[in-house]
Amino acid sequence: MRLSAVVRQVMKVFVTRRIPAEGLAVLAQAGDCSIQQWDSDEPIPQSELLQGVAGKDGLLCLLSDQIDKKVLDAAGQSLKVISTLSVGYDHLAIAEIKKREIRVGYTPDILTDATAELTVALLLATSRRLPESVEEVKKGGWTTWKPLWMCGYGLSGSTIGIIGLGRIGQAVAQRLKPFGIKKLLYTGRHSKPEIAVELKGEFVSLAKLAAESDFVIVTCSLTPDTQGICNRDFFCKMKKTAVFINTSRGAVVNQDDLYEALVNGHIAAAGLDVTTPEPLPTDNPLLSLKNCGKYTLFIHR
Repeated sequence: MRLSAVVRQVMKVFVTRRIPAEGLAVLAQAGDCSIQQWDSDEPIPQSELLQGVAGKDGLLCLLSDQIDKKVLDAAGQSLKVISTLSVGYDHLAIAEIKKREIRVGYTPDILTDATAELTVALLLATSRRLPESVEEVKKGGWTTWKPLWMCGYGLSGSTIGIIGLGRIGQAVAQRLKPFGIKKLLYTGRHSKPEIAVELKGEFVSLAKLAAESDFVIVTCSLTPDTQGICNRDFFCKMKKTAVFINTSRGAVVNQDDLYEALVNGHIAAAGLDVTTPEPLPTDNPLLSLKNCGKYTLFIHR
């Protein structure tokens, strides 16, 4: 009996950033993989990405990598799967990827708890003016106790408005309930009655949410419908004492309109975890305001 040697195909994978060693180990153990990696914490230059992806079977990328037609053309017909280390996938040319029958993997629930915790931290730090207070202490601005100095806004008895009551929006709402909020409003593509019952939330229009909320929290996905929805008209509908928090995508917000709203006192403060672009240039007008925060960038009137 003659035995034939079975030749196993080696899958070539390109990784666009330095990732935890455990991740590379999973790749290596998954099968016969030849891994090529851009071994840096900084984003891969476009030229290196085009060169690295050529002839690969798989691509492991990050949210900061724009995987467009040009990249797909450079990869060629061998590319079978794209995996992105992110919750969102708006950086992927999905229509073009579908056309080429390339499979896509992403990590939708991996950061739900972390993002929800960060959102609450950003909300508290912004509303209670924590970074601003720290700066005053460092500069010698804290001279004595003053009844009206560094007063912020409390959550107890407040109305919270969440734009996008998905996994992260729900996790944020759950974490805010113990603070004694009075009412939870939410908006999105459609109502979610079963979730609303558990969270005691009310589905409202975007305009009503803006007008009635003391704190507006954006946790929606970036889509053609949500791009730029937080604009001048939206901010003008908000209370002058309202705090705006965005932990979704920078492009959901018109940043020029946000700057105008903060400067002109249409809203009280903003805390931003995401911006356009990222990172913000150091001369961006938002960074000049005390009542706006990026990561720990906060803006107060």
